[in-house]
Amino acid sequence: MTKILIVEDEEAVVRGLEINLKREGFEVLATGRGERALPLVLKEAPHLIVLDIMLPGMNGFDVCREIRLKGIRTPIIMLTAKSEEIDRVVGLELGADDYVTKPFSVRELVARIRARLRNPSPPNEDLAGYRFGDIEIDFKKYEATRRGEPIELTPKEYEILRFLIRHRGEVVTRDQLLDQVWGYDNYPTTHTVDNHILKLRQKVERDPARPRYILSIYGEGYKFVA
Repeated sequence: MTKILIVEDEEAVVRGLEINLKREGFEVLATGRGERALPLVLKEAPHLIVLDIMLPGMNGFDVCREIRLKGIRTPIIMLTAKSEEIDRVVGLELGADDYVTKPFSVRELVARIRARLRNPSPPNEDLAGYRFGDIEIDFKKYEATRRGEPIELTPKEYEILRFLIRHRGEVVTRDQLLDQVWGYDNYPTTHTVDNHILKLRQKVERDPARPRYILSIYGEGYKFVA
């Protein structure tokens, strides 16, 4: 039976989701505390996580970060009571796969869950590590170093870099990155890809203004060369 973990502190929301998800044939686990989420994920191995941002104790952003830093690729749908783009951007940057803004239709959320389970994000397990220049990346451990010194990358930056490396020598469009890395077709703006690439260059390029590895292809997208 497909297992769904709900991390939400509003009892009415949890009850409504439990009733409807069980009616759809899902097994449901729930916790109202962020710090309890990761132990549940490690113990129960749910197929999908519904994660609220505003939680007592550890918030949803931190929970998402911890899950992804453990190398766990379970799909995450974030719930937010705010409509500001920044919350969506931060959540997706940390590794969430989708988001739903409160108040939401339970039927819509169930449809999103089913869609995400049908089309999970590509696991990219075929690329465990890569070395270019003086940089070494371990994609399984989510660790990066330059000459042995650690480089701090976000989970989303690891996924962008992994996708670019898997397609090294090829032109990768912004839409491809949004679809394959974020896995969400209606992401607010392709400019967000440019912002992520800019930050990634600042971390892995010796001269970000004149990149050697992550090249811009005018009017098309990006190409990784190494």
